[in-house]
Amino acid sequence: MSPPPTASAVARCPSTEGVSATLTAGSAAPAKDATFAAIGLTLLSTAFFAMGDVTAKGLTGTLPALEVTWLRYIVFCLVVMPTVFITRGARAMHTSRPLLQIIRALAMAGSAVFFILGLGYLQVAEATAINFISPIFITALSIPLLGETVGIRRWAAAAVGFLGVMLVIQPGSAAFQLAALLPIAAALSWAVAAITTRRMSSEQPEATLAWSAVIGLVALTAFVPFHWRTPSAEEIGLAILMGGFSTMGHWLIILAYRKTAASTIAPFSYVQLLFAGLLGFAVFGTVPGAMTFVGGLVIAASGLYTAHRERIRTREARLAAAGICRS
Repeated sequence: MSPPPTASAVARCPSTEGVSATLTAGSAAPAKDATFAAIGLTLLSTAFFAMGDVTAKGLTGTLPALEVTWLRYIVFCLVVMPTVFITRGARAMHTSRPLLQIIRALAMAGSAVFFILGLGYLQVAEATAINFISPIFITALSIPLLGETVGIRRWAAAAVGFLGVMLVIQPGSAAFQLAALLPIAAALSWAVAAITTRRMSSEQPEATLAWSAVIGLVALTAFVPFHWRTPSAEEIGLAILMGGFSTMGHWLIILAYRKTAASTIAPFSYVQLLFAGLLGFAVFGTVPGAMTFVGGLVIAASGLYTAHRERIRTREARLAAAGICRS
């Protein structure tokens, strides 16, 4: 499962000790070649995310979804934790916001569980399209949890995105499945994680990554014995591939974020819908319905406009922060 497209930014002024200003979403215009490279990395990441999701769907045919998620987290931890400790040493897990770190980690783990549960019943392209509704939840939750003001245009974009989801799941028709609620729950959980991340803007990203990996694995380990089926050697091999695909996708998107603003590359994340459809057909022989494509396009249009509005808000916040820093 990929992180749904977001375009958040955080800016803060130097402290009295002379710490330099930090702008996590492009404090200066990136070089054109860096922007193109970031777009390429983003497109490549969507292919890896789609391959991970297709592999996860294949595993849900023989293993419980919770166990599939747990296996993916094991691979994730085996890759992430040594890297984080090499990077930060003994302070790898240092945090001043442990409660928020735990909430974020549990929300991310819950999102993964719900999404993989949904893959057991839905086509990969269908689940992916529905999961991209998370920017709508982020918009709604940013009001009570972050105190943000959401204008009519962002609410209109959210309404359009909701319409797109309705086109995909088709409530009231013979095509409707209750399982469609699972990727919606995954999107809501991801939104909680995204909002929590914004509230921890001062935390080191390596520490946040480590907490998410460890807490997520611990939480899943507590429940997986109740949903256990001993995997075969082939299933273990597929689980390693699944975890590797997902981890590679996250690594590529991190590299992309380092090269340009998140709002620049967020729209290209929707290419995952195309890869999900193509790989779903290649592996399972499934062809997404017309409404999945139409709804996916509507959701993508909503997300693109939301990213555009977020980019404008980011620029305004950066200019305001720069003015405060100079005063």
